[in-house]
Amino acid sequence: MEEEIINLLKREEKLSDEALDEIKNIEINDFADTIKDVGSEPTEYIKKDEIVNGLNTKVVGKNIYIFKEVMSTNTIAKFLSENGAENGTVIISEKQSNAKGRMGKAWESPLGGIWLSIILNPQVDHSKIPMITLTTGVAVAKTLERIGIKNAEIKWPNDLMINDKKVCGILTEAIAKFNTIEKVIIGVGIDANLDVTSLPEELQSGTTTLDVELGEKVDENEVIRIFLEEFEKIGIKFNNEEYENILKEWRKRSYSIGKIVEVRKPFNEYYDGYVLGISREGALVVEKIDGTLEKVISGECIIKN
Repeated sequence: MEEEIINLLKREEKLSDEALDEIKNIEINDFADTIKDVGSEPTEYIKKDEIVNGLNTKVVGKNIYIFKEVMSTNTIAKFLSENGAENGTVIISEKQSNAKGRMGKAWESPLGGIWLSIILNPQVDHSKIPMITLTTGVAVAKTLERIGIKNAEIKWPNDLMINDKKVCGILTEAIAKFNTIEKVIIGVGIDANLDVTSLPEELQSGTTTLDVELGEKVDENEVIRIFLEEFEKIGIKFNNEEYENILKEWRKRSYSIGKIVEVRKPFNEYYDGYVLGISREGALVVEKIDGTLEKVISGECIIKN
């Protein structure tokens, strides 16, 4: 995290190499206000005024910081969460240079996409973290429906699919101390108007964008505003422990249920199975080849049919 903050300060000319050499004992948290100032400066594509104009939320997005480029919005969100950022604060970047998704995979984030993170203080047990990811997936799906995409599906645990191609990824990270969840950072990346050919070749065939699916470019600021509204609405249900209601919304948009998959669990444990459904805890319920049932809490599920 310290490297990311220093690199951002240097790129924005808030900290010179000479000054860095002169500082013997840097307390990186001392730069929190400077980072907020950078996130409040004008940007070219993503505009705070256009997001907040008409934004119908009470908590989410009341504080928004927008950057031209960061390595990862989740990293900036973690830093600010440790330095007084309020519940519902949103970090957005027009571009990410070194973002990571689940399992440490690279998260390609060129210009033309929507790259944001939300800081939450959910006051929940660690076991509810998977449900936060599923809840976010429903919020993204509802956002896409509001802009005219009716066939988006949610692939367990953290992807949104349109016509068998990925359009969005979600990364949920918990900040815990002494087994207590203090903050949750939710990273969301939506391929809005980006040029798919700018992605690595191995990702191009499996990726789609909102403008391709709609036949015209979308307004990223409008999509962000709608998402923040949908996220807060379903977040209220989460806070009220209306988990079955959320799971009902998730199930009817599921890309995974009814598919044969290869389950890839940590420590190189792989097996094939048939996805029966989703549990109340947000785990994928899989029938293995031998007929036994297993709840998959973490890992990957590769669709095989």
